[in-house]
Amino acid sequence: MKQSKSICVYCSSSDSIDPAFTDQAVLLGAALAGKGFSLVYGGGMHGLMGSLAASVQENGGRVIGVIPEALVPHAFSQADELIVTKDMRKRKASMENRADAFIALAGGFGTLEELLEIITLKQLQFHQKAVVIVNTLGFYDHLLNQFEHLYESHFVNPAYKQLYHVVENAIQAVEFIEGYVPAKLPSKY
Repeated sequence: MKQSKSICVYCSSSDSIDPAFTDQAVLLGAALAGKGFSLVYGGGMHGLMGSLAASVQENGGRVIGVIPEALVPHAFSQADELIVTKDMRKRKASMENRADAFIALAGGFGTLEELLEIITLKQLQFHQKAVVIVNTLGFYDHLLNQFEHLYESHFVNPAYKQLYHVVENAIQAVEFIEGYVPAKLPSKY
């Protein structure tokens, strides 16, 4: 039997955001479950995290939450599997090791940190997994402009634009992962 892919999703735990972002989380959850993909995520019950996990389960999918001990009171207790780690660093490593691909929905500092780390690890050739940025309502426009500045200023080789793929919505993210073939990229060194 073919084993399902596990997709790691980084996203917000805020309940105070525009409903358009929640809509994309719900759509992504349904799309992941519809393709038979398992969700690996930060294990939270609030914000996009909770909406995404609930949507995966409502559509027959499997949810794997990874949460540090200190945040267990905020965990999505209905997860099919809830992994409790000692700290945030171990949480990220567990999520990375379980994932076949990565998607970033909108989020705050934690989401940005996770996204940038996984792009950096790909740049350094620690993995060749798909990394997809869902740019709902232009949420990531400023970050993408900063990336362009890095390329133009020669801090980053423009070939590394292939480290990640930007889409407008959740359906496009899942479609990209389905057809993903790693690009051959130059070594950083």
